[in-house]
Amino acid sequence: MPRPFRFGVNLLTPSPAAEWRAKCRRAEELGYDVILVPDHLGMVAPFPALVAAAEATERPRLGTFVLNAGFWNPALLAREVATTDALTGGRLELGLGTGYVQAEHETAGLPYGSPRERVDHLRRTVRELDRLLGSEEFQPRPAQSRVPLLIGANGDRMLRLTAEHADITAFTGARPGTAPGTLTPLTAEELDERVARYRKLAAGRAEPAELNLLIQLVAVTDDPEPVLKPLLERQPGLTLDQALALPIVLAGPLDDVVERVRAQRERFGFSYLTVLEPSMEAFAPVMERLREESA
Repeated sequence: MPRPFRFGVNLLTPSPAAEWRAKCRRAEELGYDVILVPDHLGMVAPFPALVAAAEATERPRLGTFVLNAGFWNPALLAREVATTDALTGGRLELGLGTGYVQAEHETAGLPYGSPRERVDHLRRTVRELDRLLGSEEFQPRPAQSRVPLLIGANGDRMLRLTAEHADITAFTGARPGTAPGTLTPLTAEELDERVARYRKLAAGRAEPAELNLLIQLVAVTDDPEPVLKPLLERQPGLTLDQALALPIVLAGPLDDVVERVRAQRERFGFSYLTVLEPSMEAFAPVMERLREESA
């Protein structure tokens, strides 16, 4: 029996208080299960933004997608996590990653480190969070007995860490590009291999993790070519047909997009999909159709 769908939206654009709350309420009205925020310089500070989202909404879970572990001291992060979970009434889902934009670390005056060093720091962070938040002596206390942990992963060491610790495994659907801070989309076949590698590493788990995919572009349209033009310009090796087949792209008529989402759950196991803020409205009819079919 497939896991039921969940849908999240990652809110990227800073807004004044009234606009931020209205945007969060709109996400709830559209039916999103999770309101998420990123962790990049120039975007919202994650934890106060989630507290404000909780004040404006009642139903959605609230998450980080994903925190850049290199920005955070584990003990201070544990305090933020516990406080935010308490202030949101136990609605927090904690997303963690290594970070991939070196320029942000340089701007913040923080070391960036090699890929190995960044993964090692994330592993230490996860273990320390488990130790601190799992201790009854730690203050402040979160509202949940365990704050669900999402880890964004693609490489082998990250997939191993995710298999060992994460309640939610988030596949990036992309790998670092040749230019600093850029990403290159994975084909469906490449993502097949990554998911298979994760499943092998996670074979001994008592409970399977929820599998998440970040969708980079959503367009419900009979003519997807104009919408995909910016992607094709950034990825000059891609044809239009190849772009339409990317797992992180959902573009085409509504029936086709709905079928693509169902097919990706069947093929990869992705039951939790995250879209970016610019796609929040476009993805709403897809969610509505999928929920009608499963009711």
